[in-house]
Amino acid sequence: HGKARRVGGSKGRDRECLVLCACVGEEQLIRRCKPAEPPSGAPDPSASPARPGLPRAPPRGTAPVLPGRRGEERTPAGRAPRGSRLRRSQAERRRARGVPAERDQQGREAAAASPEQPQGKATRFRLEELKLTSSTFALTGDSAHNQAMVHWSGHNSSVILILTKLYDYNLGSITESSLWRSTDYGTTYEKLNDKVGLKTILSYLYVCPTNKRKIMLLTDPEIESSLLISSDEGATYQKYRLNFYIQSLLFHPKQEDWILAYSLDQKLYSSVEFGRRWQLLQEGVAPNRFYWSVMGSSKEPDLVHLEAKTVDGHAQYITCRMQNCTEATRSKPFPGYIDPDSLIVQDDYVFVQLTSGGRPHYYVSYRRNTFAQMKLPKYSLPKDMHVISTDENQVFAAVQEWNQNDTYNLYISDTRGVYFTLALENVKSSRGLEGNVMIDLYEVAGIKGMFLANKKIDNQVKTFITYNKGRDWRLLQAPDTDLRGNPVRCLLPYCSLHLHLKVSENPYTSGNIASRDTAPSIIVASGNIGTELSDNDISMFVSSDAGNTWRQIFEEEHSFLYLDQGGVLVAMKHTSLPIRHLWLSFDEGRSWSKYSFTSTPLFVDGVLGEPGEETLIMTVFGHFSHRSEWQLVKVDYKSIFDRRCAEEDYRPWQLHSQGEACIMGAKRIYRKRKSEKKCMQGKYAGAMASEPCVCTEADFDCDYGYERHTNGQCLPAFWYNPSSLSKDCSFGQSYLNSTGYRKVVSNNCTDGVREQYTAKPQQCPGKAPRGLRIITSDGKLTAEQGHNVTLMVQLEEGDVQRMIIQVDFGDGITLSYANLSSTEDGIKHVYQNVGIFRVTVQVENSLGLDSAVLYLHVTCPLEHVHLSLPFVTTKNKEVNATAVLWPSQVGTLTYIWWFGNNTEPLVTLEGSITFTFSVEGMNTITVQVSAGNTILQDTKTIAVYERFQSLRLLFSPNLDEYNPDIPEWRRDVSRVIKRALVEATSISSKHILVAVLPGLPTSAELFILPYQEATGENKRPAEDLEQISEILIHKLNQNLVQFELKPGVRVLVHAAHLSAVPLVDLTPSHSGSAMLMLLSVVFVGLAVFVIYKFKRYDLPPSFPPLPPLSSTDSGLTRTTRTRRSIQPSKWQENSSGKNVPGSTN
Repeated sequence: HGKARRVGGSKGRDRECLVLCACVGEEQLIRRCKPAEPPSGAPDPSASPARPGLPRAPPRGTAPVLPGRRGEERTPAGRAPRGSRLRRSQAERRRARGVPAERDQQGREAAAASPEQPQGKATRFRLEELKLTSSTFALTGDSAHNQAMVHWSGHNSSVILILTKLYDYNLGSITESSLWRSTDYGTTYEKLNDKVGLKTILSYLYVCPTNKRKIMLLTDPEIESSLLISSDEGATYQKYRLNFYIQSLLFHPKQEDWILAYSLDQKLYSSVEFGRRWQLLQEGVAPNRFYWSVMGSSKEPDLVHLEAKTVDGHAQYITCRMQNCTEATRSKPFPGYIDPDSLIVQDDYVFVQLTSGGRPHYYVSYRRNTFAQMKLPKYSLPKDMHVISTDENQVFAAVQEWNQNDTYNLYISDTRGVYFTLALENVKSSRGLEGNVMIDLYEVAGIKGMFLANKKIDNQVKTFITYNKGRDWRLLQAPDTDLRGNPVRCLLPYCSLHLHLKVSENPYTSGNIASRDTAPSIIVASGNIGTELSDNDISMFVSSDAGNTWRQIFEEEHSFLYLDQGGVLVAMKHTSLPIRHLWLSFDEGRSWSKYSFTSTPLFVDGVLGEPGEETLIMTVFGHFSHRSEWQLVKVDYKSIFDRRCAEEDYRPWQLHSQGEACIMGAKRIYRKRKSEKKCMQGKYAGAMASEPCVCTEADFDCDYGYERHTNGQCLPAFWYNPSSLSKDCSFGQSYLNSTGYRKVVSNNCTDGVREQYTAKPQQCPGKAPRGLRIITSDGKLTAEQGHNVTLMVQLEEGDVQRMIIQVDFGDGITLSYANLSSTEDGIKHVYQNVGIFRVTVQVENSLGLDSAVLYLHVTCPLEHVHLSLPFVTTKNKEVNATAVLWPSQVGTLTYIWWFGNNTEPLVTLEGSITFTFSVEGMNTITVQVSAGNTILQDTKTIAVYERFQSLRLLFSPNLDEYNPDIPEWRRDVSRVIKRALVEATSISSKHILVAVLPGLPTSAELFILPYQEATGENKRPAEDLEQISEILIHKLNQNLVQFELKPGVRVLVHAAHLSAVPLVDLTPSHSGSAMLMLLSVVFVGLAVFVIYKFKRYDLPPSFPPLPPLSSTDSGLTRTTRTRRSIQPSKWQENSSGKNVPGSTN
């Protein structure tokens, strides 16, 4: 949940701290806190006026404010929260008619438990009032304090510490504070102001997570900067002065005395003496972007990961030792800069983000190895990413794709966190109080692989559940009966149970849903039954079998607390009125008993149970009135039980999903207390037994690049080529050849279909070098004179380490390398002169050779250049090429052009140029654009022929829904269309060229080309091209050309017009046929002139020409229904693939 996991942020570091709110003593705020006057004649529900929480947030850095209903701040009685609809509950409506709230509640409870009502599986309520053992303590003298931080050590410790503060919102600072300590589980408290200094104002309370006896208090930096340290659970303190102001602290996960401190001026300090001495670690550190090393992933326990700003303002990922962090000892694991506020170090993974060309790119390092780019499906085109979890060597991420606004897609990775596959689409998201993104996804505690998610379908939000980490999802079955035992008519998939999945940002307040590791089968949540999730008619539901079945337990929202490892469920009503009752269940929510915990109604601000849930003591925080002190009610449930549970009080319970016992490849059996037994459990024992299952297809998900079709099979996506080998595959080594499936991570199944579905290791075949690329290490085409430039040699196929590499640096120096041991470090060279150098690299082995050229410039930030030109042109006719830039306004530019095999470039100051090709075949055009010290390049291939034909293609409208309108997508879809045409017509692919055009609706141009075999066979004559054109049009008109874009999405291809008119003159020579055609045109023209001159009849207008085709990566010419020469189109494509008026293409 939330932006903290987006590209970093800290987890809850003070998980035992709770902020409580009260009204301050100033008259103005007292008026704001007073409840609305009840309607005339309505009885006062209590003897004291209401005291809700303050409607303002605490200062930055404090623990979270106690949230109200569904995470909102508590508001005064009778006043609706800001931004919400004013909606009264049934109790409020009854109270407006003169019915007291207590009587209303009792009436509904009686109706629910009345023997006259049909029971069925209805929840049972015990109406008689029982009394709990409790004691109340008032924090005398603190009635004006409006914030409190609470620490309960737990784990058999009876010590509770409470820091109360008065925060002045006008001054923006803390003006008073008190420190209280209890040694008897909260029965009595001692005020410790004299021990910390009567004039000392405290601002924060920290507790060492590995040793709860060690306490640290911070003073208010407005007055002084000091630390108060205790090693005996707050009994005594020592004070230490600081020369900096602390904003936050981060304790080491293992070493109790190691602490990182972040200051208000963005400096990071370290201490190995629990804050008694500090040492500056790094300046310019991003807030919340510093982490301790993770044990098992880092060799040095004192290693610190952080994101720091450089002198020029860029962000960089740095690691260094906490006591020896200098320029010489710092390490930079990620080469180059990263996006600000993007570093996340979590478990075995490190994540960073880098934006280039207007798109964010995400990188991951697994177990501190080299960074690799995270591979999402090719056309997900993410706008935003949040890391949900990294448990069990797998990354669960939420990605907002290019066509999403308020939803995210869930993706799950392989072990290294590199290759991601889709788990669930269109998960609902919202914004938190601080603007952070909240993903409607909840991981159920105690059961690995179990999640609940709210998915948006046709503007309706529905709740889904998975037991195998997102491989399979299903709707929730609604309860069979309602609260009164009446049958619920709700049939899947038209009706189901929907839950609110917002968890509380404060660990000691109840959110909309709750589960515990120590009670793995029990889930309590608020929601509704119907066709979609709603904010109206919200009830409380419980499941005691891990989400398979549900029961309604309350008609209004309640806060819940788990005690005695889930053996006791505590429910307290969400209300702005004072209460003195709560509800207890000892049988997993099947029946409830009403208990009073105080004799005087209390405005409840928060509830706190002992960490670990091993005792039966609870503390309720509140006020009797808006002028009273804090009231701390200690509730002890031990008197309810007369004995501890014995072995015969338990029964085995098997985890299942709708009867299927194999969950994540294993059968797991837990020990649960029998519902009719009322005994105290004590410590949690965990699962009784776990037995692996035989592997089936359900234990495997689709591998990267594969999609699950309606028949359940995983087949390659249209953009993925399964036959492509890994670039790291070297001859003599092996690689994993995917079957299209991969086992769900953490799945424990064995045998069965495991061997059939697991990727098989295969020997890397020996291949001739192909797809050679040479780039600089930083990806730029510039270098500084006299400085090292590193050239990286990359091959799509072939092993660089087993080849001879010859590099001509273009400055008179040529070097050869044989059997390089590694190319990761690149080839370094220093240029002594300024200029443009042609770097040529040739690689060769016994099977062949390949070469590549890089034009290196040795000297307005330009981010992207795209070369726009036609795919096909006519021999000896001018063709226009245009360089499209992003951003478009970057000042004065220089354009350098290479055509074909020419070694001498053409330099222009304009982004367009015309050129004539005299040689048929495939020709290349390369353009480089220089802006300041930035140079970018693009290369395109153009087909040159004397004659060819073209035809406009259109598609069924559903293709537009999946068109992101970018060049890469158009190229891939063009390839798919070409394959569909070849399969439908059996025409050789060498005669067909398809180019998808930019813009919507989606269209394409089909080129019919002559082809000359390598044996020297003559190219196809014009008659053959006409015949091929007729075959294609016939198949298109018969709707026989179609392709599958993704499972369930088929696209039909058809012709825009039905005649195969050639784009250019197809006659073999200018002989008699051409003369006859010319004479025919002349006579027709004379006839038209005579008719116009003498008859003066109005002729119908000719058929209007088609609109011009925009030039892009598929840059095509305009066509009409008449035969004519190629004409340039005065359009160009911007960086996003849109059509904008511009220079001639």
